[in-house]
Amino acid sequence: MEPTLFEGMMAGGIAPGGQLTTTSEVENFPGFPTSITGSELTDKFREQSERFGTNIVTETITRVDLASRPFKLWREDADSDKDKPDTCDALIIATGATAKRLNIKGEDKYWQRGMSACAVCDGAAPIFRNKPLVVIGGGDSACEEATFLTKYASHVYVAVRRDVFRASRIMAKRATNHPKITVLWNTHVTEAKGNGELLTHVELKDANTGETRDLDVSGLFYAIGHTPNTQFLGGQLETDDTGYLIVKPGTSLTNVRGVFAAGDVHDKTYRQAITAAGSGCMSALDAEKYLEDLADEEQEKASKL
Repeated sequence: MEPTLFEGMMAGGIAPGGQLTTTSEVENFPGFPTSITGSELTDKFREQSERFGTNIVTETITRVDLASRPFKLWREDADSDKDKPDTCDALIIATGATAKRLNIKGEDKYWQRGMSACAVCDGAAPIFRNKPLVVIGGGDSACEEATFLTKYASHVYVAVRRDVFRASRIMAKRATNHPKITVLWNTHVTEAKGNGELLTHVELKDANTGETRDLDVSGLFYAIGHTPNTQFLGGQLETDDTGYLIVKPGTSLTNVRGVFAAGDVHDKTYRQAITAAGSGCMSALDAEKYLEDLADEEQEKASKL
């Protein structure tokens, strides 16, 4: 096989390599006992794929036609359907999901300098250990991430915009009863502040009174959800009500034969580098088997002519 990888050019505002490139220290990927940065890890992924003959194209696919084979793919600079598309017989969708951000003041300056959208990915990093942290969100993810962070933080604050959690009762109870978690009701985080290098505190605003105050924290974590990067598919593949691709259980098969899904584009539960890698292996094996079956089918058809 001669696979081609379209790695995207700042698709969704993220560099080739996806969300992992925005992670400062990856502590839980097998084979790296002393941790590795997200960008270093994705560079190694890239080198390994090239060693096995992958043709990597640093462009973004913005439209597809999956109605018939070969499937048609249009690059970002294509003006219309008249532009010649790239084609393939098997397609793996591994476009991931983009963490939602609030774009508060100071976010650009302190993103990955104390700000993150993945507690499980970044929470064990040295800059967060034994330090006070704050999580923004009111759903199950916020409660889960706050509870997870208590393993490393000296204390965790949860800033909730309303006076009640949206989370399930059991998750909310677990967070509110935890001795290392303080819930800040009716609270907006309006600004990330620091010393120019790292985040040192945030500005809070009371939703009822409008009063503001600073809170000393060394980390701010968004837990307000993710958006799966499936819009470019134009509804041609089956998704759930939030846009994540649906696959046949235990496989990477979508509802279109010859199209497979890998990683966070269909996984909204685990969202880890290692689970995405395992999912990628599944989709590659499924695609390889599909192409072998396709070749057998075409050979059988030719023999009957």
